[in-house]
Amino acid sequence: MALSVGLFSRLWAVPQADRPNVVLILLDDLNDWVGCMGGHPQARTPNIDALAQRGVLFKNAHCQAPVCNPSRVSMMMGLRPSTTSVYDNDDSLQKATILSEIPSLPEWFTHQGYLTMGCGKVFHASRGQKRFTRYGPSGGQGPLPDQRLSTTPEASRSKLWDWGTFPPEESQYHDVINSQWAAEQLQKDHEAPLFLTVGLYRPHVPLFAPKRFLDLYPLKDVLLPTVLEDDMEDIPQGGRSLAHNPLPPAHAWFLKKNRWKEAVQAYLASVSFVDACVGRLIKSLDDGPMADHTWVVLLSDHGFFLGEKERWAKQALWERATRVPLIIVPPKSLPESSVRNSTCSAPVELLSLYPTLLDFCQLKHPPHLEGRSLMPLVQSPQRPWPYPAITTFGKGNHSIRSKRWRYTRYADQSEELYDHIADPHEWHNLAPQSEVLEQVSPTLAPWLP
Repeated sequence: MALSVGLFSRLWAVPQADRPNVVLILLDDLNDWVGCMGGHPQARTPNIDALAQRGVLFKNAHCQAPVCNPSRVSMMMGLRPSTTSVYDNDDSLQKATILSEIPSLPEWFTHQGYLTMGCGKVFHASRGQKRFTRYGPSGGQGPLPDQRLSTTPEASRSKLWDWGTFPPEESQYHDVINSQWAAEQLQKDHEAPLFLTVGLYRPHVPLFAPKRFLDLYPLKDVLLPTVLEDDMEDIPQGGRSLAHNPLPPAHAWFLKKNRWKEAVQAYLASVSFVDACVGRLIKSLDDGPMADHTWVVLLSDHGFFLGEKERWAKQALWERATRVPLIIVPPKSLPESSVRNSTCSAPVELLSLYPTLLDFCQLKHPPHLEGRSLMPLVQSPQRPWPYPAITTFGKGNHSIRSKRWRYTRYADQSEELYDHIADPHEWHNLAPQSEVLEQVSPTLAPWLP
């Protein structure tokens, strides 16, 4: 930490009263189906891609939990799910005893003299709004149609599992409302340095997007994700049980009803839709008074399955659910350096968000933080990074992601091991091969919480 702060101080030495601004853009359920991430060959995300060219794209970033609430609590509070016991969407932030006296990320910025503003989905649902100085429109999926557009109650009991075009006017989408409100704040001169967090909801279900984005992906041309038949055969019972999710339609339903392409089309459209909202924000920042003195960070809270491993949604400890886009863009006023248009392949965690943003603004760290600042990697994206990324889903279920390996141990002590050089899709569980497991696990198992 001392090294990273020292490097940063030489890069940007500013008076206490002239701190840089921060714009944090949180997306929901976005996996690597982004142009610059290369996850789907048809993904059109020109604004996110342009943003990545202005800074560092972390191509091996992972969430702390593959579900909304615990992932966001971990990011915004700076603690692992295994520390807070906030493991699922039903675990209340307010009822987590360990968090009662701990400042969240926006609260700590407020204490340091920042104007903290937020809108949309930052904490899960509407939780956490009072932790900001000011809060704009709230988050959520937006209005729902009276009847489902593409699925039935028999396919899923959740009305959120739907896709199509709704509401009829683009201006009625919550992401449009929130991005416009945030864009207006970026056009103003504020009385203090600004910490603005913008929570955009798409591509979370329901996969509703304006028609012009669906038109980008003609249904007949949509490419389905690469899937291995019977991919779950070598998964231990601990992994199968954890990944069982009754809310989405079963993968067999998508196949039987011939709806797989429709859902993929809707997801791609939702990604392009939220990309346009990101573009609105960045244009407003570039045209406003804070253009030269603002750090921009864009990330997703977790990934999303669209048929891989014969399943949908997230809630699993495989790459598709844990890996997320993470982009960090330095202020324009910083001297040009190699960090512009660069990538970092080190395994990093969203837990690092809290200390990293504090280092960007030369703020003290509260003593409770468990994450490591990414400032050394922002300064030099190719430097050695000896730490893995750790994802937790439910008590006792953890996955350790190094640069090459993913090692997972479930609460029942069953294991999985994948070699990402030979098997980037995680199709072949090597844990049953004892000689490979014995070679790799001693370096990864000690990282288990």
